[in-house]
Amino acid sequence: MLMKALQFLRGILAGPAYAVALLGAISMAPHALAQNAASPQSITPYQLTDDRGRMVVIDKAPQRVITLLPSLGEIVCELKACDLLVGVDRYSNWPERVKSLPKLGGLDDTQLEALVKLKPDLVLLARSSRVTQRLESMGIKVVALEPQSQEDMHRVIQHISGALHLPNAKERAETLWQSIQQKLDKAAARVPKSAKGARIYFEAGSGYFAAGEASYIGETLKRLGLVNVVTPSMGSFPQVNPEFVVKANPQIIFMGERAATDLKSRPGWNRIEAIQQHRICSFTPDQSDIVVRSGPRIPEAAELMVACLKRIYPE
Repeated sequence: MLMKALQFLRGILAGPAYAVALLGAISMAPHALAQNAASPQSITPYQLTDDRGRMVVIDKAPQRVITLLPSLGEIVCELKACDLLVGVDRYSNWPERVKSLPKLGGLDDTQLEALVKLKPDLVLLARSSRVTQRLESMGIKVVALEPQSQEDMHRVIQHISGALHLPNAKERAETLWQSIQQKLDKAAARVPKSAKGARIYFEAGSGYFAAGEASYIGETLKRLGLVNVVTPSMGSFPQVNPEFVVKANPQIIFMGERAATDLKSRPGWNRIEAIQQHRICSFTPDQSDIVVRSGPRIPEAAELMVACLKRIYPE
């Protein structure tokens, strides 16, 4: 059970291409790099404690960056530093320019030889990555960052901006964060009044893994005025009993479109209000990439949720 839960959490971080049931080499033009790299004379070492609890000091502006988690690459690009990327994990597919970058595997099967050949001076990866120690033993600077909540994301954005030694790093990070918050507010303002307070169940993966209120997905749902039947005490992404969902009787169910095809065949689920009233919000694989990643596209995830709410609660 524990191993299955760990595998699921890794999948959630990578997106539904890794968690199957649910739910991109850019040339580094010198003039582009100059826009993002601080001048050598002005460099002050950036120090942070990463998500392993390790102190990491980055004493010069990275010129060749690799990200091994989709949300981390998306943050780099939203900070207007996509030109620094020379490689990404196999699941990274946004923005469009990363699709042509070398793909270096996933959390469990990173292609070390191909990675080393790219000569990175900084690798951003998840705390759960299995290659961290190997990379460090080869003298490669590694920072492990794994946002589990929206406040975590705020911190990760700040650390990435600082670690990249971007010009006006603090201001750039805060500008991005405030933009995310403003977009979330706009999405929340569009939620139909009749949907406010509705009980919801968000199935984040096969095996009845749910997105609880304590997760970044749950935080978005709460921002939209919805009530998650999976409470904070149950954890961020707990595996729930099917009977729990029946007893909780959610009024809306969110899940990947493939999982949504057989809901009525689940024992007792035909008694759930959401199914009886046809209030199912299902996401395509591309939409699920947006919805399940703890990155800067959370406002887009909120808009997808709102679009469904407006369909099932027409005003």
